[in-house]
Amino acid sequence: MPRVRRFDHVGITVADLDAVTAFFVALGLEVEGRTFVEGEFLETVCGIPDSRTEIVMLKSPDDGTRLELARFVRPDSVPGSPTAMANELGLRNVCFEIDDLRAAVDWAASEGYGLVGGIGEHEGAWRMAYIRGPEGIIVSLAERIG
Repeated sequence: MPRVRRFDHVGITVADLDAVTAFFVALGLEVEGRTFVEGEFLETVCGIPDSRTEIVMLKSPDDGTRLELARFVRPDSVPGSPTAMANELGLRNVCFEIDDLRAAVDWAASEGYGLVGGIGEHEGAWRMAYIRGPEGIIVSLAERIG
């Protein structure tokens, strides 16, 4: 049986590529590249004929797993559930380890992005919070404290 070699990226489809990119760059991710993709490859992989998408690939400072943000030029995007909670089936959050949770929560609030719940602490080792980011994306921020 084939085995996974490494975790490459997580992809999120968005409506406002610039705004969502700016949010993640402000959190500390770096833009690795930006491009349009269309044609046979995209149509085959995503199963949508005549599709065209613009993609921004972001990387973390440690050069680990990447975050792919995609905006469909065609066909039009289908609305998701921007108020989905953690128990709704599907991809619910993207998590990043950060160095100052309180500062990140304060920054997010100043940008109009609030907490989904509160700031929790797990066994004296982690402090974590869910932020409802642009387009309803839940961004989990975790600070190692133990």
